[in-house]
Amino acid sequence: MTAKAYVVGVGMTKFEKPETRDWQYWDMAGEAGTAALADAGIPYGSVEQAVVGYCFQASTAGQRAVYELGLTGIPVYNLNNNCATGSTALMTARQFVEGGVADCVLALGFEKMTKGALGGGAGAGDFKTSPVARHYGIMAAAHGFEMSPPTAQIFGNAAREHMERYGTTEVQLAAVGAKNHQHSANNPNAQFQDVYTVDEILAAKTVHRPLTKLQCSPTSDGAAAVLVVSERFVEEFGLREKAVEIAGQAMTTDTDASFASGSCIDAVGRPMSREAARLAYERSGLGIEDVDVVELHDCFSINELLTYEALGMCAEGASGKLVESGATTYGGRWVVNPSGGLISKGHPLGATGLAQAAELVWQLRGEAGPRQVPGARVGLAHNIGLGGAAVVTLLRKS
Repeated sequence: MTAKAYVVGVGMTKFEKPETRDWQYWDMAGEAGTAALADAGIPYGSVEQAVVGYCFQASTAGQRAVYELGLTGIPVYNLNNNCATGSTALMTARQFVEGGVADCVLALGFEKMTKGALGGGAGAGDFKTSPVARHYGIMAAAHGFEMSPPTAQIFGNAAREHMERYGTTEVQLAAVGAKNHQHSANNPNAQFQDVYTVDEILAAKTVHRPLTKLQCSPTSDGAAAVLVVSERFVEEFGLREKAVEIAGQAMTTDTDASFASGSCIDAVGRPMSREAARLAYERSGLGIEDVDVVELHDCFSINELLTYEALGMCAEGASGKLVESGATTYGGRWVVNPSGGLISKGHPLGATGLAQAAELVWQLRGEAGPRQVPGARVGLAHNIGLGGAAVVTLLRKS
């Protein structure tokens, strides 16, 4: 990357259990977008393009969402990339800015979901024609198909494989949930703010063995927004103090490595995440050793462990011991998911990747309040979706 892109404004709603609030998707999108503009201190009239991500609304819902901010006639692009939708919107906005297409782009993501477990991926429908049918075929061949929620099932089977292959324990998996629930107690935007012990997490209702309910991300309503601008825009509007540089970013999709082994660990995206991290490190000149704070895609506790390995935080198979050691919480080497992560903050699909970016921007500016990571200067966001896409973003505050 040559030209630089910066985040100068972020905003999000509180993530809510579906049907808790009487709001429509445009209400939540308007709330998040207004907050991002206020954070930057710029009017909506300065926004030249809008990239809007969501999974469960109709085409052009992005236009309806940004119309809450103003009717300026700017181009609006609608994106759906499963659970990686929010980070895909952020990446698209960055590319517009770096490519000189626009100096100020709004990346906005939202979701209004229904109660109950998520199926086999957004819009999965009939598994015979689903875009994730190949992934679930890998699972069925290795483990059969049980009567549990499909997404929890494929990740749960990845957990079983990890336990059998590396000796990972149920206690280590539960430690991920305990850590993230503990972190969310300090996040007023989190869907859940209750703290649980490892024993309480293990005793919770089983969704798909070994995963219990408190190790699984919930369905959620909510929105998040990020303003991405050029260096020229930063200087013109006097936003240097607000600005956080997008130092490196990469998206990868499935390769043969996702399917060749017949392993659910690979089918749920560890190879994609590893390659996205490698590219982001290469493009930024940074490495995991430079990172202070991480927001990663803990849709299930096992995915946090898989992501530790993919990001290079530990050797393959050593992630259970890493979380158990305390290395990924306050006082450890990194603080991972200070927001509470998807498990406790919530997971409105289109908003998740942008909410991760918002949390990191607050951390890098020193604005995260009681969950502040001391001295944080470099943050890493990891967002993944089955089907598949993985996005890794490195943010840096100078």
